[in-house]
Amino acid sequence: MLKIRLQRIGRKNDPSFRAVLTDSKNSTKSGKFLEIVGTYNPKAGETSFKTERIQYWVSKGAQLSDTMHNFMVHQKVIEGKKRNVLPKKKPTVKRKELKAKK
Repeated sequence: MLKIRLQRIGRKNDPSFRAVLTDSKNSTKSGKFLEIVGTYNPKAGETSFKTERIQYWVSKGAQLSDTMHNFMVHQKVIEGKKRNVLPKKKPTVKRKELKAKK
């Protein structure tokens, strides 16, 4: 399955990202991708995506990662609600309860 997701580029402590079309089986750090469809610079807050190419690949069956989906909803390229990309918060367990379980 094809996926459109962010790939980190840039130096240590200076992140910048490429939006790439890749096979979902490729790891994010493998560097293998089919097409670059945009860039994102979080320090400057700049985003530039090739929206017509993203819409083309989505129409062909490519899936967007959750973060890319949120970018596309924000730029009104696609309709829908934003997805929660933050990790789920686990309830705190007291130490006595933790020892009792063991």
